[in-house]
Amino acid sequence: MLIGGQTFSPETLERIQHLVDEDPEISRRALSRRVCQLLAWQHPDGRLKDMSCRKVLSRLHKAGRLCLPDAVQNFTFSILAVQKEFARSPVSCSLCDLGNVTLVLIDNRLSEEARIWKSLMHLHYLGERLFCAGLRYLVHSSIHGWLGALAFSPAAFRVSARDQFIGWNEQGRLANLDRVIGNSRFFIHPEVRVPHLASHVLGKALRRLKRDWQSRYGIAPLLIETFVEQNRFTGTCYRAANWTHVGTTAGRGRQDSRHQAAVPQKEMYVYPLHRKWRELLGGSIKEKIPLAGDWAEEEWGGASLGDSRLVQRLIALGRDRYARPQANIPQTCGSRAKTKAAYRFLDHERATLQNLIAPHIDATTRRVAKEKVVLAIQDTTSINYSTHPATENLGPIMGSHNGVVGLMLHGTLAVNSEGTPLGLLAAQCWARDPEEVGKKAKRHSLPIEQKESNKWLTSFRAATLTAAACPDTTVVSVGDREADIYELFALAHQTPRAPLLLVRAQHNRKLMEEQGRLSDQLTKSPESGVQEIVVPRKGSRPSRMAQLAIRHSKVVLAPPPGKEKLAPLTVWAILAEEKEPPEGIEPLTWVLLTTAPTETLAQACEHLSWYTQRWTIEVFHRTLKSGCRIENRQLGSADRLEACLAIDLVVAWRIHHLTKLGRETPDVPCSVYFEEAQWRALTTFVTKKPVEEPPTLREATRMVAMLGGFLARKGDGEPGTQTLWLGLQRLDDITEMWKVMCTILGQPPPTSHISGVQPRYG
Repeated sequence: MLIGGQTFSPETLERIQHLVDEDPEISRRALSRRVCQLLAWQHPDGRLKDMSCRKVLSRLHKAGRLCLPDAVQNFTFSILAVQKEFARSPVSCSLCDLGNVTLVLIDNRLSEEARIWKSLMHLHYLGERLFCAGLRYLVHSSIHGWLGALAFSPAAFRVSARDQFIGWNEQGRLANLDRVIGNSRFFIHPEVRVPHLASHVLGKALRRLKRDWQSRYGIAPLLIETFVEQNRFTGTCYRAANWTHVGTTAGRGRQDSRHQAAVPQKEMYVYPLHRKWRELLGGSIKEKIPLAGDWAEEEWGGASLGDSRLVQRLIALGRDRYARPQANIPQTCGSRAKTKAAYRFLDHERATLQNLIAPHIDATTRRVAKEKVVLAIQDTTSINYSTHPATENLGPIMGSHNGVVGLMLHGTLAVNSEGTPLGLLAAQCWARDPEEVGKKAKRHSLPIEQKESNKWLTSFRAATLTAAACPDTTVVSVGDREADIYELFALAHQTPRAPLLLVRAQHNRKLMEEQGRLSDQLTKSPESGVQEIVVPRKGSRPSRMAQLAIRHSKVVLAPPPGKEKLAPLTVWAILAEEKEPPEGIEPLTWVLLTTAPTETLAQACEHLSWYTQRWTIEVFHRTLKSGCRIENRQLGSADRLEACLAIDLVVAWRIHHLTKLGRETPDVPCSVYFEEAQWRALTTFVTKKPVEEPPTLREATRMVAMLGGFLARKGDGEPGTQTLWLGLQRLDDITEMWKVMCTILGQPPPTSHISGVQPRYG
């Protein structure tokens, strides 16, 4: 059950009811604070969201899901409500005759200003009761005293008109709703008749609201919304204050579960507080490029760039990068005009890594939704730009004094259980501060949010958004030993509807209740069975089969030294040991920690098989560096490099995807992946004669790989990403020549079936 942005499972409701049964005299305020601690429900600055929690608990109580103690009337609060109406003398003058008009922020609910605010707002048709956190203001004139009041509160959870205007999908709304706030009350006393006063007050409020909200709640709002009831008001003051009308509500309130639409319809207005508000909210422009079967449009067509021409440039540049993944920008573009356009695009303020990768993440989420199990594999790699010392804003990647500079990249790759890469779920890129490198002692004293290792938690949150958007898919966040961070497991336990977590252990952690260390507990556990896995080739070592003895146990981890405030964590541990490794080969020994229940040998083997797919992201990073040659980019600044990297990330995934697809679905026609001009040029070049029917995907993939140096001998197996990316470059030139020859011979080559779209690659 999802209420107020939090998931209340039957187990959670049972735990809350247990808290009440243990202490029947507990107040609802104290109960809400304990529930917030239980669910890690807090503001960005760490304060508990007890007001929101109290409201949700009341709803659950009324629905019969919980049995709570009776609400206790706060005597002091009731005293404030004694004075019901604020009486004042009439004011009829011009705006300038009011003197200095100011807004007074109410900081104390027991203050005299709070009493006046309630008395004024008692005249409002919605009343003074606001069951949520927010900001309250009084409007004061230096000559005529109190004129009115207004309030700002958290935004509505779901509004179709607003969500469509922003360009939100479900994932984007859940991730960014706290950056939108609502103007929940606005009241000018009926005796005050001053033209333009309302829009003037709104303007003053908008100029200080962002600062006030961030000061109180620790987060800077990006957009304000409000609702104007049609049969009462016209919304003139909002339009005069430059608010934007975005649509009309359906007449449904929060409690309208039966779709009766008994609430009056309201006009909705919004006001942005940042010039890049849509970009920062994870939205997109309303005029999206239609998806028409073109892979480049599917991956980039929904980019939130504010201009459809920029989106078209991104799609064209992506196609060109895929056709020549190892080429530099001028070679990729093929002409001076296209090269200048590409550099202008990479310099554009909206061409950021997150903006350019966002539509691909949406496309990946759609692919994830079709799978039963998806592994969100995360890993870090460094990108070395030391050969380009003139590039600005780079940082050290190996040490502070060795002169090796570049960028750090932390990616999260979605992979199905068969190992097919579905796309990226997140990408983080940064340059290290030279002053901070090597200061381990200082890093140990910092909270996780201020350390580089926070990248693992950020990636896990991205996987959480995907899991929420794909409820029928089991999402598993997978990390290597560097991800063995206690805070990461704590986050997995605290996050509602979180993905499963699977990490290779690095630390021999202490267990609770005098159980000793993790290694001791696993060694004492009985051997459950033996699992055979394939160890991939590494360097000059060939791939091999390994027989692993499996042990598993449920353990309770104790917080590490210095983090005693964190709660103990219950996880499952799996020990996989290779008994008889080949001579001269170090035996495999894996200790895996997971939040996925592991009570049987079958479950342990399944989770072990999940971890064996972790190598997929290393292949992806190798494709990115060697196939797309991102370390050869000479673009002058880190911002340009990040924008180009965003495109190359998708290109590298596409090449990697083709490699796996050719192995898993070898018998489908290659036309599902290649343009007609491509496969006809390819088969004509390889067979030296025209071919009327498209070959299978496996046959076409091997032909492309042969162009890149794949020998296709009996013992060579299937081609890898390296020969494919080399072959794709040659295929592009071969296709262009084939088109020229067709034109010379009077046989126009086939064109894309998408009207007005350039031939696409792949």
